[in-house]
Amino acid sequence: MDRKRILVIVAHPDDETLGCGGTIRKNVEYGNEVFVLVLSNGVGSRDSGVIDSDEIKRRSQNLDEACAILGVSQYRLLNFPDNKFDSVPLLDIVQSIEAFKKEFGFFDRVYTHFWGDLNLDHALTCKAVNIAFRPCSGSDVSEILCFEILSSTEWGYESEWFRPSVFVDIENQLENKIKAIKCYDTELRTFPHPRSVAAIEALARTRGSVVGYGAAEAFVPIRLFG
Repeated sequence: MDRKRILVIVAHPDDETLGCGGTIRKNVEYGNEVFVLVLSNGVGSRDSGVIDSDEIKRRSQNLDEACAILGVSQYRLLNFPDNKFDSVPLLDIVQSIEAFKKEFGFFDRVYTHFWGDLNLDHALTCKAVNIAFRPCSGSDVSEILCFEILSSTEWGYESEWFRPSVFVDIENQLENKIKAIKCYDTELRTFPHPRSVAAIEALARTRGSVVGYGAAEAFVPIRLFG
C-alpha cells in the first residue's frame, strides 16, 4: 500500500479534532503521514486589547495533547489574529500555507474548513487553501475535502449549506476523537449546545447512519482528481 501524505489546515486549535479527528486517527493507523497546520492560536484580545499569554500557552498545550491522542507528531501553530482573519491580507495567509508546503514537500490530500461556515476565519481559511493549492502544472494535491465544525457550519446561510457526499467510517476511531476534544475542556459546553461531547458524538452517529456506518465524519469535496 502506497503511503499517503495528508495535510489538515485549520483556523484554530480544536478545529482539527472537531472537523476530522477520527479521519486523522484513521489515516495514522493506516500508516499515512499526517501533518496539521493551525493558522491562529485561537485566543482573541480582551476589551483592553491585551492578549492573554497564559491562555495562548494553554491552547498550545491543548493542541499538543490532542495531537498526541490522534497520533500526529508533525504540526505547527501560527499566530494570525483570532476571529480577525479579515484584518490581514489574504495573501499573507496564502503565503504561510505555501511556505509550509515548500518546507514539507508534496501532499496527496488536504482537509480544511467548509467555505460556507458562519465563522469568518473558517471561510477565509478555505479560500486561502484553494488559492495555495490551485491546480497549476506541477501541483501534487489531487484531493481537497471540506469538513464541518459544530456551532459554525450548521449556522451558515441556506445558499451555502453543508451537503456532504464523502463519508469516512470512524466507528473504531470515535473514542479517540472524543478523548482528543476533551483536551479542549474550556471550549466545550453542556448539551444541548452543539459544542458538547454529546452533540459531537451524536453528529458522528448521524453521519454514519446515512451510509450504514456506526459513526462517520462527512466531507464536501472541492477537488477529487483520479
